[in-house]
Order: sequence, then structure tokens, then C-alpha cells
Amino acid sequence: MVSLANQSSNKRQPVGLPNTAQRSTPLTRIVKSIRKNGTLFLMALPGLALLFVFQYMPLPGIIIAFKNYRTSQGIFGSDWIGFKNFEYLFTTDTAVRITTNTLFLNAVFIITGLLASLTIALLLNEVRSRYLARVYQSSVFFPYFVSWVIVGYFGFAFLNGDSGLLNKWMTQAGLDTVSWYSAPKYWPYILTAAHIWKSAGYWSIIYLAGMMGINTEYYEAAQIDGASRWQQIWGITLPLLLPIILINILLSIGRIFYADFGLFYYVTRDSSMLYKTTDVIDTFVFRGLRSMGDFGMAAAAGLYQSVVGFVLIFVANWVVKRIDPEKSIF
Repeated sequence: MVSLANQSSNKRQPVGLPNTAQRSTPLTRIVKSIRKNGTLFLMALPGLALLFVFQYMPLPGIIIAFKNYRTSQGIFGSDWIGFKNFEYLFTTDTAVRITTNTLFLNAVFIITGLLASLTIALLLNEVRSRYLARVYQSSVFFPYFVSWVIVGYFGFAFLNGDSGLLNKWMTQAGLDTVSWYSAPKYWPYILTAAHIWKSAGYWSIIYLAGMMGINTEYYEAAQIDGASRWQQIWGITLPLLLPIILINILLSIGRIFYADFGLFYYVTRDSSMLYKTTDVIDTFVFRGLRSMGDFGMAAAAGLYQSVVGFVLIFVANWVVKRIDPEKSIF
């Protein structure tokens, strides 16, 4: 018995030394993950390929922002001019205007879009007929696929000063007509309404999917306790949707310096009379690129928007982490 105990103790690995036979290396863990989730990786492969081709491969082109780009000389052959492209972008008289408009309107879009999409999702969640639910979901989702070019033409038919439907209705009601495309004070409201009309349905479907994933036992317990439907929304639905809402807000903040070019260019018909409230960084850069062919200035604006958006995501995520670490992205 003593000899058997001695043999087993000799085979036992010394304490504190790693077991090389069972040690898992990063490569081993990757291989195991691929074997376990191979189907999911194959499904994600097209998206990853598109992300690599259109987002990572063009990264060397960032240096155009620091060069006097000439097509004949190429990206790497053009003269290096440092930060002069950024100076042109931020020393013009319109720099403050386009930056303010971009931040203000995108902030309004984030807030109003969140409220509208949540409201629509809550209403759709109350529909009990499956047929009507599909009809309503398709109806609110359809505007997302409509091009801003088409929306711009519909808007012109509605707001045209001479033959627009709105001015005709105002005339029949005995009101004074408005030259909408030369009255900049109205356009923050018009653009906000157009943005909600087009995007609220898309985000409402995402929030609705989150609501459908909530365990129904929570609602059954609340009903037993006598909670009204409104109390269930405030006490169950919205708190459980908060992680999705925060992720949406954080990603939106990361793109707050990017404007929806189609909205600001086609819906306003690029009317110079409206630049006071509708001119944003993207439309300003496009006009500069179209009139002067200055690729360096356009690249500088794009780099500026990306860097600021990257910093804002980290700042917003840091704020969320300080409040509730479990609801932060990273």
C-alpha cells in the first residue's frame, strides 16, 4: 500500500507548475471557437469582407488630407503641405456656421428620432392582430427605402411657393403664403420632420424586436400586482430596453459630425437662401469639391469628422460607464 501511494505521488505534477498538456493557447482557443461557431463565422464573412474592403483598405488615403493632391502625381507623389487643408476648412467665414448647424441639427435628430421610434415601437407592441401588426410594420418601415432624391421632389411639390400644395391650402384658409425655399427659419422643423418620417420606422422595428425578447412572465407578475399598462411600460419595457437605447445613442453620437448629405442637399434643393440654417459640413465640402476640385480639403474634413466622432464615442461611453458599467459598450 505504501509503494502504491509513493507511485501515485510521483506521478502527481508539482504544485505551481503549469500543466502543458492542458494549457490553452490563444491559437487553440481560436480554433475551438471556429469549430464551434463555424456557421456563424461563414454568415459574417461577407459583411467582414465588405468592411475590410471599404473601410480599412482606403485608410492609406488619409494622407491626402495633408497633401496638395494632384491626379497626375498620385497620392504619394503629390506635394506635402501639412495642415493647410485644415486651415482652409476652419478659417473661412462659414466654419462656425456649418459646425453649429451640423451639431445642433444632428442633436435634434437624435432626440426626436429616439422619442418617435420608441413611441411607434410601443404602439406596434400593443397590436394583437398579427395581420394588422405586419401591415403597420411594413407601412412605417417603407419610407426608409425611399431615396432622398424622391423625397426632395415630393417636398418641392408640397412646398413650392407658386404651385405648392401647402401654399394652396394656406390661400384657401385665408392665410398668407410663404416662400419656403427662401425662409431659412422654418427649415430646422422641416428637416426634422423629414428625418423622423424616413428613419423612425427603421429604428422602431429594432426596438420592437427588443420588446419581443422580453420575458412575458414579468408582465404577468405585474398584472397580478395590479400594475396598469402604462406602469408596465415604465417599470418593465423601458428599463429592459435601456441597453439597446444606449448603444443606439452612443453610435449616433459618434456620427454627430456627419450629416445626412441627401437630406441636406436634395430636400433643400441646395438653395443658397437656406444656408443660414441648413448648410452643414458635408454640403460645404461637396460644394468646395465641385467648384474647386480640392480633394485635400475634402479629405481633411472627412478626417476631422472621423477623429471627433471617435473621441465623442469614448467620452460618451466613459460617462455611461461611470453611471452604470454594465450598460457601456466597452
